Amino acid sequence: MNFNSRLFDRIRIGPSEAEEVVEEPARRCDHAGCTKAGEFRAPMGRGKEGKFFQFCLDHVKAYNATYNYFAGMNDEALAAYAKQEEIGHRPTWKLGVNSKAARMSQRGRVSGGAAGPEVQDGFNIFGARAGQQQAKAEPRVGIVARKALETLGLDDTADRAAIKARYKELVKRFHPDANGGDRSREGTLQEILKAYQTLKSTGAV
Repeated sequence: MNFNSRLFDRIRIGPSEAEEVVEEPARRCDHAGCTKAGEFRAPMGRGKEGKFFQFCLDHVKAYNATYNYFAGMNDEALAAYAKQEEIGHRPTWKLGVNSKAARMSQRGRVSGGAAGPEVQDGFNIFGARAGQQQAKAEPRVGIVARKALETLGLDDTADRAAIKARYKELVKRFHPDANGGDRSREGTLQEILKAYQTLKSTGAV
């Protein structure tokens, strides 16, 4: 765009009505008989929150010196106000009274206390995963004991009697005395003995 065009020289814009500043006459002080300008606001008091007097400097100082929001309130009213002040004078409900929240809760729950499809229960507040966690059987033994059972050729469902019977069977099989003094399987026998001692220490035997 060429701002040096002669077309711009022909454009004349007058002052807009919206830009005209209309100065309002200064409000007088609200104190009776005062003719000074009321430049300072002062609250009208309890029951008229959001409304203000307009005073001059002298009268706003005098008004603030004697202003008492709680003037005329008895002890019961003061106690009730203090109690409401604890919650910021906001409405509260007892548990179960808020019907909207109750309806939302019912829509988001299904039988058994689990969260329904409308509720994203990331922290399992409604216990949706309780049944799943119970369904998953926790391992009966730890990792060390499980490895010891594997050495004996057993799984973690083996009970005390099965472990003892298997241990005796393997000792008889790999002991040198049962193999004519052959010690080539002695390493395997040491592993079996160590696994059995591990199971004893964990209380599995």
